Amino acid sequence: MGLFDRHAGTIARSRAMLVDGFHPLSVRMDRVLSPTEALIGGRHTILLGTNNYFGLTFDQSCIDAAVEATRLEGTGTTGSRIANGSYGDHLDLETEMAEFFGMKHCMVFTTGYQANLGFISSLVGEGDFLVLDADSHASIYDACKHTQATIIRFKHNDPASLEARLRRLDKEPGNKLVVVEGIYSMMGDTAPLKAFVEITKRHGGYILVDEAHSLGALGEGGRGLVEAAGVLDQVDFVVGTFSKTLGAIGGFAVSNHDDFDILRVMTRAYMFTASLPPSIVASVRAALKVVRARPDLRVRLWENVATLYDGLAALGFRLGPEHGPVVAVHMPNEQTTIGCWRALLEEGVYVNLAVPPATPSGGSLLRCSLSAAHDRAQIDKVVAAFGRVGERFGLLDRQKVAAID
Repeated sequence: MGLFDRHAGTIARSRAMLVDGFHPLSVRMDRVLSPTEALIGGRHTILLGTNNYFGLTFDQSCIDAAVEATRLEGTGTTGSRIANGSYGDHLDLETEMAEFFGMKHCMVFTTGYQANLGFISSLVGEGDFLVLDADSHASIYDACKHTQATIIRFKHNDPASLEARLRRLDKEPGNKLVVVEGIYSMMGDTAPLKAFVEITKRHGGYILVDEAHSLGALGEGGRGLVEAAGVLDQVDFVVGTFSKTLGAIGGFAVSNHDDFDILRVMTRAYMFTASLPPSIVASVRAALKVVRARPDLRVRLWENVATLYDGLAALGFRLGPEHGPVVAVHMPNEQTTIGCWRALLEEGVYVNLAVPPATPSGGSLLRCSLSAAHDRAQIDKVVAAFGRVGERFGLLDRQKVAAID
């Protein structure tokens, strides 16, 4: 048996995606021009799949902070914080993130993926139970592989299913950690978090909320679904990323639990990974200030969400279940999805191609993510392009498309 034979099925599917020598999962951005536009294949292309929810990758205050930090402290830390020590900005960022969420403690990770992978797998172990939503992100599922806790899934966004799972564990001695997300990254739907918190606490469990896609977008102060649902003071842990709304890279976990800091020497993904470079820490701190000071960006984001979602719905596309920064467009099959994705790129619109096994329930999607930086003309162009592509592939009513154009 060859080394790659175990991947034969995936290799065959990947080769089948090739169109004129072009692979849809290997897009080259020749140059990123702004939070909403790039040159791809020499064509000016609207970016609608970058998770750049507030457009802060080009915010001048973030850029200036990153440049200045690089000049003062160099390009990298060359090691982990356990080995090489913490820079002052690492500690300041942790203080500011904890204060932002009204929590006592914060750990900063080098990526959001590592935050989930390391933090969750360190919280529970042998004899414990990790109870997660079936549609959880890959980083959460990978955390399951790194713990000896018993893994239990419940039906996506289903409080009754969670209740049934926890009820069966009432007489079990181990800890129960429930893991859910604020906004789910593929379908863009939000968790019924208030119900989940109430059920978890009634059964003596702990709850962790991943706010990767909801930080900034939800809540009066941008603290995510925990704030919007009014349960910020009731959840045990909030995990998130700096690579979406905050426009950089990195992850975090915050909590009020007194012994939280012991996890710094228990979490391998924190202990054995080089820490974030000064430039990234500085830009994230600047971005957090923007989130605090610019609620208008959240308003603009949701205006753009409504324009795109309602425009695509009017054309006749079947979308995700609710308005949100992630807009999922259902496709009938994988082949059509790839064809529509390529056609949209030719129209100057970049979206995410989402096919099994990365999608819930084995469906195929075109995944869009909005930014506060998109203007109305760009979104109108996107809707019109979807209309033409949908008509070309026999997905839409010709009269509806004509009305949009």
